[in-house]
Amino acid sequence: MQIIDLSQTIEPGMPCFPGTPEPAFHTLSSIGTEGYSEQILTFSTHTGTHIDLPSHILDDGDSMDDVPISQFSGKGAVIDVGTAPGGIITTAMLQPALTLIRECDFLLLCSGWSRYWGTSDYFTNYPVLSVETARWLAGFQLKGLGVDMISVDVPDSALFPVHAELLQKGTLIIENLSNLFPLSGRSFLFCCFPLKLAHAEASPVRAVAFVE
Repeated sequence: MQIIDLSQTIEPGMPCFPGTPEPAFHTLSSIGTEGYSEQILTFSTHTGTHIDLPSHILDDGDSMDDVPISQFSGKGAVIDVGTAPGGIITTAMLQPALTLIRECDFLLLCSGWSRYWGTSDYFTNYPVLSVETARWLAGFQLKGLGVDMISVDVPDSALFPVHAELLQKGTLIIENLSNLFPLSGRSFLFCCFPLKLAHAEASPVRAVAFVE
């Protein structure tokens, strides 16, 4: 079995959604002084590769306490959306993969945008789902939708309509994935286990694919 890491590294100075503070790492103790090493880490629940739960957008949405652990793993499938016309991912573009979408638990959209990680280009002009396409995908029995981009909504969105369409139907959202290209056309188990945080609306995850 091959294990493919799909996660971005959490570290100071890493890309974060505009307005989200960067992670801060501080030494709490050192081997030379206390005889052991320990750090204190400060970062947002939406740092790096992370999962959004319904309570991120919806007042009455489920938080981490409400979602069973089984919801964070399942059969994955990758679709290439790097050629989305005008940067909009339409239903017509995904329709040829209808059987694949019906059979998977996690649909991962590979735009190739992770190649811009660490540059200003990562935050602009990435492909996004149309609201109609998000509504269409929310009609399937998907556990989650993942993207290799900073968000499923446009960068200057005020209402986050794609988030809302997916999360109100319980379709979880995984953002800032990486290394999706090797999974195209392959069958794999996708896992994105979050930290077990009380009342959390999101959490960083170690997203991985297990490929036979």
